[in-house]
Amino acid sequence: MQRIVFAMLVALVAMAGGVAAQNRTFKIDVTGGVAEPLPIAVPVFSSNSPKTAQLAADVAQVIVNDLVNTGLFRLIPRDAYISGAQSFNATPGFADWKAINAQALLTGAVVAEGSDRIVVRFRLWDVFAEAVMGDGLQLAGETGAWRRMAHKIADAAYSRLTGEAGYFDSRIAFVSESGPKGDRKKRLAVMDQDGANLRFLTGAENIVLAPRFSPNARDILYTSYESGAPNVYLLNIETGQKSRFETPNGMSFAPRFAPDGRSAILSQTEAGNTDIYSIDLASRARQRLTSSAAIDTAPSFSPDGSRIVFESDRGGSQQLYVMPASGGNPQRISFGKGRYGTPVWSPRGDMIAFTKIQGGRFHIGVMRVDGSQERLLTASFLDEGPTWAPNGRVLMFFRESRGANGAPQLFSVDVSGQNLRRIATPDFGSDPAWSRLLP
Repeated sequence: MQRIVFAMLVALVAMAGGVAAQNRTFKIDVTGGVAEPLPIAVPVFSSNSPKTAQLAADVAQVIVNDLVNTGLFRLIPRDAYISGAQSFNATPGFADWKAINAQALLTGAVVAEGSDRIVVRFRLWDVFAEAVMGDGLQLAGETGAWRRMAHKIADAAYSRLTGEAGYFDSRIAFVSESGPKGDRKKRLAVMDQDGANLRFLTGAENIVLAPRFSPNARDILYTSYESGAPNVYLLNIETGQKSRFETPNGMSFAPRFAPDGRSAILSQTEAGNTDIYSIDLASRARQRLTSSAAIDTAPSFSPDGSRIVFESDRGGSQQLYVMPASGGNPQRISFGKGRYGTPVWSPRGDMIAFTKIQGGRFHIGVMRVDGSQERLLTASFLDEGPTWAPNGRVLMFFRESRGANGAPQLFSVDVSGQNLRRIATPDFGSDPAWSRLLP
């Protein structure tokens, strides 16, 4: 992984001659949606040589794409800008930016250092307060890491403007699918959250399902039919090293890491009975957490690791249950009409996302951890498999179209139900899993 060095440059604020705009709050409601996106201006970043001029433009464009794709921001077209190019160290002409109704202004510079290193600097300005928002930020690293630097800057800008943590410097693991519906080839793939840097992790020889990131964002658990029956595998995406969880008496599937990364939970079927097990990743010792005649599957930890949510038909239909991470008496939390599945706990700990089937339609929904305040965010022929962004404010899932040529595509939606977007992938895509912010 390319290295990036971060430094908070308080000196940049002093050079700007401004006072940090810490008392001004932009009214961006990231949970209830916004009537109008916040208008922002992002001039092309300055550069110190022709060699870095295109790179500066590319960095600025990635930042713009990250922010605009949230639905919370609107880029003011650059041909409307009154102020021309200026030095990064110069104080903006705020009157010019006010005239075009820019509420926030993001400026930056890309400087080459040697043959293969760059430094990227940025400032975020509150136009109407005529002040810098927070400290300036400097990122330095190999030239090939420029996209990560851009995502880091977008995360910082998003956080300062919304008060929420960012989620752009992260990855998506998913199942890339190709071919006709009756003979679909499936490969594990990983990409940046914006679709860049796509990389395939497995071939198409075996069916693969449900990749899940570890807390370190370098390991993946997934289910594969490589041995003829579904079994869980552990894969390091940097080295390619993998190992299988041996289940000689049955099948294992639906894995997920514990928040500390030292253990995992999964479903295991033996003698026709499916229960949830915990596995120590170092010793591979197993502990059975449920014991019933029902199908217990799709477990997910709470962020603090103390509880598990899972789906089960123990009550006669597919519903959601919560129990202690060590096992114990499960408590049902879903009581609406229809069936519930694929639950996943929010990184914030406040909500659980799920798939709901009702009236022949599939939905992605959220509820509080006690089952209250259920809200359905989507509806279609088939929506399934939600995964949370690292900040707990956006969900990704896959949607499959109906008919003989129906195929899955990745989508994202705000937790408010706003800003439904298709995520572009070279082939079809299913079973997405969002990593934490990259280390």
